[in-house]
Amino acid sequence: MSLGTVAVTGAAGNIGSVVREALRRDAARLILLDRVPLRPEAENEDVHTVDLRDPVAVEAALAGADSVLHLGGVPDEAPLDELLQANVLGTHNVLESARRTAIKRVVLAGSNRVTGFYPVAHLTGPREPARPDGLYGVSKVAVEALGQLYADKFGLSVICLRIGSFEHAPTEPRHLATWLSPRDAVGYIRAALTAPPSTRFAAAYAVSANTRRFWELPTPAVLDYTPVDDAELHAGNIPGADLPADPAAPQAGAYALPEFTLRHLRP
Repeated sequence: MSLGTVAVTGAAGNIGSVVREALRRDAARLILLDRVPLRPEAENEDVHTVDLRDPVAVEAALAGADSVLHLGGVPDEAPLDELLQANVLGTHNVLESARRTAIKRVVLAGSNRVTGFYPVAHLTGPREPARPDGLYGVSKVAVEALGQLYADKFGLSVICLRIGSFEHAPTEPRHLATWLSPRDAVGYIRAALTAPPSTRFAAAYAVSANTRRFWELPTPAVLDYTPVDDAELHAGNIPGADLPADPAAPQAGAYALPEFTLRHLRP
């Protein structure tokens, strides 16, 4: 199935690099955006060096796209002003450009960290109230809210993927619940890009089929993809994997510790 013309922000990042290679075969054209220079690697690639905080540059780069996969932004805890500029304002500029240029579908890179304070024993679904584990999580709550706003008010079709721990292989005990393999990441993204146009807004956890996961998998009615990888197959290589998890501990693990955020606050 041809994906038409797909724009990818943050195309030089960890996920962007994997997705770029995978979607190259299915898209008639790939428009690749990042703040670091990129080189085209195929005839159907167009590359743009763009700061997502610049609305005029974003709109110009997205011209002609049928859909946008928005991966760009600060990927972890940082001072709030940096997160607001890169993640919230950057997302607003992408959504506003999509509205102005009549792009049909926007897929937003959300994060599992919007619900990091739910306990490990709780199977968390996307309709539950946000419980962000830090300032980064707060910025991703705002990203989802912007997506919902543009879907409700302007009729965009927006799907927000709450991305798990994207790694080539799990490396720590928490990953046994939160791992998202590259293969499953591509599967979720393809499903989000090709979901029916009638999908106005949806949020879904993008996580592999981990035996120990504590997030709900999306139903086919929301996102027609079934993950295939399980972090449990790597448990023998992870120190501490045999220790029982504290059911009352936050799903975010160390991200929920005060120290994780305190270093980004004004002393």
